[in-house]
Amino acid sequence: MDPIRNPYSPGAGAQPPELAGRQSLLDTAQIVLERCKLGRSSKSLLMVGLRGVGKTVLLDRIRQNAEADGNLTLWIEHVDYRSLPSKLVPQLRTALIKLSSRARAKDLTRRAFSALAGFANSLKIKLQDIELGFDFPLESGLADCGDLESDLTDLLEIVGHAAKAEGASMAIFVDEMQYVAEHELAALIAALHRCSQRQLPVILFGAGLPQLRGRMGDAKSYAERLFSFPIIDQLTAKDARLAIAKPAQAEGVEIREDALELVVERTRCYPYFLQEWGKHIWDEAESSPITISHVEAASVLAIAELDESFFRVRFDRLTPTERNYLRAMAELGEGPHRSGEIATVLKRSVQALGPTRAQLISKGMLWSPGHGDTAFTVPLFDQFMLRNVPANE
Repeated sequence: MDPIRNPYSPGAGAQPPELAGRQSLLDTAQIVLERCKLGRSSKSLLMVGLRGVGKTVLLDRIRQNAEADGNLTLWIEHVDYRSLPSKLVPQLRTALIKLSSRARAKDLTRRAFSALAGFANSLKIKLQDIELGFDFPLESGLADCGDLESDLTDLLEIVGHAAKAEGASMAIFVDEMQYVAEHELAALIAALHRCSQRQLPVILFGAGLPQLRGRMGDAKSYAERLFSFPIIDQLTAKDARLAIAKPAQAEGVEIREDALELVVERTRCYPYFLQEWGKHIWDEAESSPITISHVEAASVLAIAELDESFFRVRFDRLTPTERNYLRAMAELGEGPHRSGEIATVLKRSVQALGPTRAQLISKGMLWSPGHGDTAFTVPLFDQFMLRNVPANE
């Protein structure tokens, strides 16, 4: 079939043609945004889940919906060494420029610019070694004391007042939140807490690996009262079939029922894998209908593609010691596994392997569902390790 007409979209954060099974969460997010705009109390949403379940897709869809309703949005992808404040400053600057064009908020927006300038100046924030410059005069004592928690709280409070004057909300979107430093998380939580107390329309939508819940609690003990943590998991079998069948039907292509069932089985209903299989079964089929033989052939190609991209990009960041640890986990199956079980496979003590486990959690390869338990954050990574790493590397 025509590859140009292929409706499936495997890719990091790429919007799928059919966002199946997620409407309830999108509706919840819309309620949060509307309540925030009205100054009504509402918990910020932090989505947690494994790799490939569509957290980034959902985060971006919520952002699009927020902007369509006239709200101001800030988008931060926290995947490199730079601090959260250094990424927040230019996003806030852009949002304030948009806000300054609205008549009712001009005076408050000028003060918010002064606060932003003081914040940047006091913390000496740099982007790629270039100092951010502002043409607004500094207001002494406004977000400029040099303490991140105090200054960020002052800054978001004055920004919230400016947004409130315009009847808009300021929605902050942060992807890969598990990588944000603990003291930066603490400052962000404190600032959002102040905005909530003042009934200001500032809200946070975030996404991260499952360990994000624990990290937020470690940063501030009251975090669980400020945030909801919806779990984003694989789809139901019904929704997985819809995610594959509906885009094909829109192009006039039928997928046989047994072929759909095999796709569901091979992908385990993970959204990213569904898109990968969908792309390859489309390209394998010469014409409609798509049959089970097309899925069998496409599965070989899909697995090879995943091995060289989705899995490989994470594997290449590992040290030999870390690879051995994950290979031992893979021998035990999908998991989660007790630390003692992994230590037994490697013929090492749990204590000796502790630093390796901690480093893998820090890299986002593992997480701990419970004390002493260890699980992969990347679905099907156990199978990748068994295919690609010898048992005694």
